[in-house]
Amino acid sequence: MTMTTPLAPALDDLLREANALCEMHRFADALALLAPHIGQPPDNATLAPTLNLAALSAMGTGDAARAEALWQRCLAAQPDFAPAYSGLAALFAALGVLDQAHALYERLLSLTPADADARSNLGVVLLRQARHADAEAAFRTVLAQRPNHADAHYNLGLLMQGQGRRAEAENALRAAIAANARHAKAYNGLGTLLQEQGRGDEAAEAFRQALLIQPQYPEALNNLATLLKASGKLAEAELAVRLALQIRPAFVDALNNLGCVLTDLKRVPEAESAFRQALALAPDHAEAHYNLGVALHTLERLPEAEAVYREALRRLPGRVEAYNNLACVLMALGRRGEALDVLHDAVSLRPDFAEAHFNLASLHKEYGRLDEAEAGYRRALDANPEYGDAKFRLATLLISMGRFEEGFARYECRYTMPGFVHHATQRLLQCPAWRGEPLAGKSLLLWQEDGLGDMLQFGRYARVLKAQGAAHVAFACQPPLHRLFRGVAGIDAVLDHEAGAAAASRFDCWVSPISVPHLLGTTLETIPAPLACTAEPALVEQWGARLATLASGPRIGIVWKGNPKHFNDAHRSLPTLAALAPLWNLPGVQFVSLQKGQGEDEAQNPPASLPLLHLGSDVRDFVDTAAIIAQLDLVICVDTSTAHLAASLGKPCWVLLPQYDLDWRWMHEREDSPWYPGTMRLFRQRMNEAWSAVVERMRVACAERFGV
Repeated sequence: MTMTTPLAPALDDLLREANALCEMHRFADALALLAPHIGQPPDNATLAPTLNLAALSAMGTGDAARAEALWQRCLAAQPDFAPAYSGLAALFAALGVLDQAHALYERLLSLTPADADARSNLGVVLLRQARHADAEAAFRTVLAQRPNHADAHYNLGLLMQGQGRRAEAENALRAAIAANARHAKAYNGLGTLLQEQGRGDEAAEAFRQALLIQPQYPEALNNLATLLKASGKLAEAELAVRLALQIRPAFVDALNNLGCVLTDLKRVPEAESAFRQALALAPDHAEAHYNLGVALHTLERLPEAEAVYREALRRLPGRVEAYNNLACVLMALGRRGEALDVLHDAVSLRPDFAEAHFNLASLHKEYGRLDEAEAGYRRALDANPEYGDAKFRLATLLISMGRFEEGFARYECRYTMPGFVHHATQRLLQCPAWRGEPLAGKSLLLWQEDGLGDMLQFGRYARVLKAQGAAHVAFACQPPLHRLFRGVAGIDAVLDHEAGAAAASRFDCWVSPISVPHLLGTTLETIPAPLACTAEPALVEQWGARLATLASGPRIGIVWKGNPKHFNDAHRSLPTLAALAPLWNLPGVQFVSLQKGQGEDEAQNPPASLPLLHLGSDVRDFVDTAAIIAQLDLVICVDTSTAHLAASLGKPCWVLLPQYDLDWRWMHEREDSPWYPGTMRLFRQRMNEAWSAVVERMRVACAERFGV
């Protein structure tokens, strides 16, 4: 019996089977099926369809070089085979070889002038070549032929969006969706356009429609994440961007976006990791460099942040935010001169850059150039009238310059700033705010919103308000102030905040003590006398027993650290007790520690060379502190509440003031305080001066005072 071999499948059947495999995305199987039939060149024209499908299969496997070679063979075999021009043009477009893609589409259209898809794709290449007028003409030619060509509408919409023609772009993108209700890219493009216009709800719906059509659409997920982040929905934003990265792990923009979301979530080390992953994939990604700089800046890794900001600016010289942030790093590193130069670069690039004007003003203030500082804050507000920090800083600058009328009026801005505790008071207290109207016969609730020292300084206004006829003045404040203010003239009752809020509806009005200078029109010449408080005799006797253990000689109370939570604590507190060591060279002087909280451990175990009597740990509140201060000859302290208490008691008080970010109440240059005339002396740290030099000046002054 003679056997026969199986018949080879007909070529048409082979092409149908390979095409079916391609439709199932089984490109490698399709290529393996076709490979035995494509041989080696030279080829004849009948092989062109096979070579074309093999090229498409190679393209599907990611083998661009093989795909190009197969299409070139196809065109060599049949120079007018239009599908090969289409495929090869698409390949070059995908590879970014735009001139060759352009030429191939032109050749294709010379063969098939009515091919609307080819003309639309040519328009996309022209758009990428920045030949916008030619691209628009191509898309409009397509739409004249086929008014419902969805891709032409879509790409025309992208072109118009890039040119800022938003209304036309929206019409084009909606036309694409009308032509093809499942055009996911058109929905995504519409979402980005709507987001640019601040139409967040509509944008979110567009992104969701894109994802309903194409759930595995990383760009739409990333865009939705950006929108969710902007609206404060950070957990949802993180989920969306992580889904995008599951689909495409090397999606650089999504990695960058994830870092931004994590930064807002205060998970900054994770954010740093995301930015570094983005930069590993795309080392020239300027935004990722900038955002990494923000993360390192937040982590206070300042030298690294500086280097990364500079790298961002090298790649994107027009990124003014990077200039501003670099200047902030330089200021934190004490390189203020360099910071000034960088900020001048920023405002030269964008003259209306409010944040840069704000930082320039703050630097001028540190240099003592107050007029320039004022002008800078005003320029910041011209650029952004709602810039809260600039409003506040201008207010405090003016107060510090003695221009109380405008300064204290502007200081009321704190009630318009959501980040300030003052903003919430207006909703919390169920009675009207006092606006300066007559108080005769009315009940008034004084409400503490600020620090303990602020209340000691501005508590003086209670007796002024009482003198204006207020029938009942109550003070709602923190517990450390309760005992002291129960004995203050003008105060009828002292409450804690919870009780004060509960009782607010029974008062005619409320006011913060710090608002009263504005409402009464206080000037430098009309500042009321300090808070009138006296030490309790029984407590004077009690603490006197402790003080009696000291040797004879002048007694100086000391406080070298303030509240560690204060934003400027790093500058206004001394590094250690040892910073005051030169004072111990004064013969016969005895030192008493009033230190509470931060610094107590040093006071309890001072160096043998710095003997002192530490009482601060046993002090319950300001009444105890007052009883001790009453028996001292001098109080030396940093900028903290003890200074206000000592001066209010009429005790000489010398205050060490930092050069950087000096509080507005101490004004400028003068050695005294108009708030505490005759009792307070100010020792200011000069530009770039170490605390040791300030303490030495203080030591000399002590020697003169006590004659030692």
